[in-house]
Amino acid sequence: MKKLCIFFLILTAGLTGFAQTPAQDGGLPVDPDTKKITYKEVVQVKGTRDELYIRGLAWINSFYKNPTDVTRTRDRDNGLIKGVARFKTFYTDPDGFKKEGPTIEYSLIFEFKEGRYRYSFTEIIRKETSRQPVENWLNKKDPSYNPQWDDYLNQVNVFFTETITSLKKGMAPVVKKEDVW
Repeated sequence: MKKLCIFFLILTAGLTGFAQTPAQDGGLPVDPDTKKITYKEVVQVKGTRDELYIRGLAWINSFYKNPTDVTRTRDRDNGLIKGVARFKTFYTDPDGFKKEGPTIEYSLIFEFKEGRYRYSFTEIIRKETSRQPVENWLNKKDPSYNPQWDDYLNQVNVFFTETITSLKKGMAPVVKKEDVW
């Protein structure tokens, strides 16, 4: 029993060393250095830098409606893709109708190396009359706090969670099936 407790202490101590930590509100990953919501990870996967770059570009082309507008940098020689994208949020008005909320804009960076890639989704802002960081929605002590902000933050988290799942699936090596007669 004592060994089991020590194992869990070591395990949980190791988990606190990650670059991003979940926020107190909504479990959003907040970078401890920048204090900004940031989704980033290094993913180990088979492939050369060039193969991973091609898979990443193929994923971008299939995921975004206008991939050439999204990507600002496509540097195959250095294994780098940078861009800016956006998505819409929604809310339900008091009459029960679904209405369009603020548009969320974010920066994306994909870096590719032999056997791994790193994705980063950063600079997540809401575009309304002015550009505001979505981290402002985390402040429940703000005099203009609106409970609807929690729903917007949830939509942000769901969007990035689903995007990352799709990215990892798109970056997985293609399994070639033999045509056996």
